[in-house]
Amino acid sequence: MKHQATPYFTFNGSAREALNYYKDIFEGEITNLQTFGDADFETPPEMDDRIMHARFQKGDFLFMVSDSFLNQDIHPGTTISLALELDSPEEIETYYQRLKENGTVLMELQDTFWGATYAKVRDAYDITWDLNFEKA
Repeated sequence: MKHQATPYFTFNGSAREALNYYKDIFEGEITNLQTFGDADFETPPEMDDRIMHARFQKGDFLFMVSDSFLNQDIHPGTTISLALELDSPEEIETYYQRLKENGTVLMELQDTFWGATYAKVRDAYDITWDLNFEKA
């Protein structure tokens, strides 16, 4: 693994508002903001302004955010996942296989349009993990 797991917050259409709220509180910087409309990813037009991914950072303090898909059920306990940046295809495959064994696959391990291999898995204890391996 490249570093500590990063908190990833999911909002039901209020990610931009939340980011600005946290910016006012913590005086950090919003970076890598991409909406679903900006992405090379097919989604319904009503999702165009929702945030697909953004980062908030102030020094070493970092978290990431996104808005949910329109049909995704968001309620307390499902709004935070832990994102792992992995070092190799073998490492992501290993963790994916181990986590899904007694867990639930939310997004199959796959190559993505952002140049990474990615999967999302809820483990046996209801912790959601975003597994990401950036290809060189």
